[in-house]
Amino acid sequence: MKLSLHLTPDHLQTLHHHAERTYPEECCGILLGVIQQQADQIQKTLMDLIETENAWSEAVAADLASVGIASSRHASTAARRDRYWIDPAMLLQAQKQARDRGLQIIGIYHSHPDHPAIPSETDRTLAWAEYSYIISSVQQGKVTETRSWSLDQNHQFCEEKLVVR
Repeated sequence: MKLSLHLTPDHLQTLHHHAERTYPEECCGILLGVIQQQADQIQKTLMDLIETENAWSEAVAADLASVGIASSRHASTAARRDRYWIDPAMLLQAQKQARDRGLQIIGIYHSHPDHPAIPSETDRTLAWAEYSYIISSVQQGKVTETRSWSLDQNHQFCEEKLVVR
């Protein structure tokens, strides 16, 4: 299956600005758009992005650890510098906004401060099928790379082609 995510230079600039502005913490946000599937190709087209607050906290980490999603070590040491969390109420609000505009949530974006634009194990564990996950690497305050990922049928990340036009 060929996967691609299409976005405009303005979308990319907005995303990069958000990532650089929140450095050294991870930024995060929601991607709204449309999904078209033809034969062996899935094309997602970004229409809008919603910047969200990184709501990661010790309480979120503890909740995830209590249901076996994160280790107790992560509950005590993880911070917004290496984790992100979008408040579920914000996701619900974005879903309603998308529906009202004839769109849908097609993914999530976040940054990796001083780390590559490659999903972490926590990113994979918390990822949802069918979503795109844009990750921007921010090195010393500047975005150096942006890549997009989605889960395959084995819940492993595979890279999506990122098409800027």
